[in-house]
Amino acid sequence: MTLANSLAALDAAHQLHPFTDARALEEKGPIIIEKGDGVRVWDSTGKEYLEGMSGLWSVALGFGEERLVKAAHEQLQKLPYYHTFSAKSHEPSIRLAEKIAEMAPEGLNHVFFTNSGSEANDTVVKLVWYMNNALGRPQKKKFLARKNAYHGITMASGSLTGIEADHTDFDLPILPVIHLTTPHFYRFGAEGETEAQFTARLLKEIEDTIAREGADTIAAFIGEPVMGAGGVLVPPAGYWPGVAEICRKNDILLIADEVINGFGRLGTTFGCQRMGFTPDIMSVSKQLTSSYMPLAAVVFSDAVYNAVADNSHRLGGFAHGFTASGHPVATAVGLENLKIIEERGLVAHAAELEPMFQKGLRDMLEFPIVGEARGVGLIGAIDLVADKATKRKFSKPGQVGQIANGFAHEEGLILRAIGDTLALCPPMISTEAEVAEMLRRMRVAVERTVKAVAEQGIA
Repeated sequence: MTLANSLAALDAAHQLHPFTDARALEEKGPIIIEKGDGVRVWDSTGKEYLEGMSGLWSVALGFGEERLVKAAHEQLQKLPYYHTFSAKSHEPSIRLAEKIAEMAPEGLNHVFFTNSGSEANDTVVKLVWYMNNALGRPQKKKFLARKNAYHGITMASGSLTGIEADHTDFDLPILPVIHLTTPHFYRFGAEGETEAQFTARLLKEIEDTIAREGADTIAAFIGEPVMGAGGVLVPPAGYWPGVAEICRKNDILLIADEVINGFGRLGTTFGCQRMGFTPDIMSVSKQLTSSYMPLAAVVFSDAVYNAVADNSHRLGGFAHGFTASGHPVATAVGLENLKIIEERGLVAHAAELEPMFQKGLRDMLEFPIVGEARGVGLIGAIDLVADKATKRKFSKPGQVGQIANGFAHEEGLILRAIGDTLALCPPMISTEAEVAEMLRRMRVAVERTVKAVAEQGIA
């Protein structure tokens, strides 16, 4: 038995994988990724792939960035671990908190570190509830979120998530959360409705929900500026400024989930800046360290901080945190990662690549099964449909997406099939030539899928 086969057998025997059919994995085995360099990774058979998803929307600097390795190594030698509980601190967490506050929209000056985006959004829930209790508003606990949004997978963040499959048999949601209409005009616009009318309808839905529930019971509205794992869903013009105005008018906190959008993905430092609004709270992760180390953060306003700080003083402490909150190695890597993003002008680079990248996706509309192409900056997707004229979906959701995903792997491209949506999220270091090659391989995969759909009579 080869090493690869041995590892595959061990993996199937002992490891339960996220978002994976465990029985199918037992039968087929995993694809074992062995090494990476730049925008490429290699599996245990030696096959090379262009990593068109930046791992999980996250490896901004690609694979093998020596400066991040050095930052981790030096910090491991100096102080491999220390906590930030009970008024303890260390330089990497201090410097990174300062840097994040410097980069954040004006007024967001305070940072709480966690290990993942899910933990960050769990912390957001607790932070908001703690704040409202401190302000004598114990009834102000409900959250407004959106269907198809992804905010994490723990009990609280998974409740905020609006993807049905992520709730099934987990008994979620457990929070008082109301999931509103997905702001995706192509799929949820009514027949004969203009995009402007669609936006107005969604904003009215928010206002009507607040009127029905009572603004004094609603704590916050949470949303990704551009939805990621729900299918790269771009909101219509005017949506976010309208949401922000409604929240201000009703004293409802506005939370931007920047876990995917943040640190340049949309061609601006944060997605909220691209979408034209300023939140009270942001959650960030992924591109914060290019996922070289687990790290996330909640970034929040002076008003939120002051209420929380006053309450911590009254109670004798803010009784929340994680063993690795502000981990010195993770924060040292995060600080170096953000320095590299700035030094190499990668936010501007993403903006410069946007036109050719988005055009490459739109060019795939020529295929009979591609219903929509969309995206912002260096994130985009195409929808595969059974009938372009009516936008009719395939009868077995996800079947065609998996066929296309398989062809993409054969062509040496890692993309993500979200049902029958094919998503791309290239590393921010990608050159124009590398992005063009990703798009070429994606086109070949779609061409092969068109043929397979016809041959198999899939409708």
